[in-house]
Amino acid sequence: MTRSYYWLILGLSIPAFLWLLPTLWMVSLSFQPNEVLARTTSSTFFGLVPLPFTAENYSALFAFGQTPWWFLNSLIVSVGMTLGVLAVSTTAGYALARLDFPFKTPLTIICLIGLMVPEQAVFIPLYTMFADFGWHNSYHALILPRMAVPIGVFLMLQFFRAIPKDIEEAARLDGVGWLQIFWYIMLPLARPAMMTLAILTFLYAWNDYLWPLVSAQQREYFTITLGLASIQSNFAQSEGLGRVMASGVIASLPVVILFLIFQRYVVQAMTAGGSKG
Repeated sequence: MTRSYYWLILGLSIPAFLWLLPTLWMVSLSFQPNEVLARTTSSTFFGLVPLPFTAENYSALFAFGQTPWWFLNSLIVSVGMTLGVLAVSTTAGYALARLDFPFKTPLTIICLIGLMVPEQAVFIPLYTMFADFGWHNSYHALILPRMAVPIGVFLMLQFFRAIPKDIEEAARLDGVGWLQIFWYIMLPLARPAMMTLAILTFLYAWNDYLWPLVSAQQREYFTITLGLASIQSNFAQSEGLGRVMASGVIASLPVVILFLIFQRYVVQAMTAGGSKG
């Protein structure tokens, strides 16, 4: 390896470390006693080394009875929303990319226009509609409004358009129907794009705060982000800096693990889209 290669690695490592520094600092502070953090503004290596070490902040959070339940709520909402987005986006994207039916072009334009509408603009109609149905403070109230997302339909539309039509034509010559083509041929080919969409949707659902804040008024339906914010609504009423940092680690750890496990699918989708484009 040439010297320039090592300089490149060094040049990339420095901004990577600076990007990770706040996260490392948050994790370190979460393992330090609140008493130590309260009486000093700096600790070993600017707080990056947790001395003295304690797991009291985490045990105190989980000792609060509803924290595990909020975790379960976030998992149910995130998985349900991810499955719903995949079902709607793949079917709609395939229909708009491959099938011929009346008003196809206007529907595609309407879907693309939806990309320009901020979600906050439809909160009042959504809240009123779900209130009329009596669906607030329920799982389906947290899941259904996010199932039809224009960006998901657009992503799958572009991916299906990039697949050569010769594959479908060969299947039709063998007497295969469009539903079988979609299920047995197109979906396996679209797996990288589906995994990318699933990861992005899960991350969005897990980190979502605004809609659960509007729809869930009962604490048993709080998600983890809303629940942790409710017990630490402001810094003065919280149990200390270490507890605040521990709640941040707990809320972000599942999505970090998810991305590390499935990041290769994101790379595959990007490279596939670039080569087909």
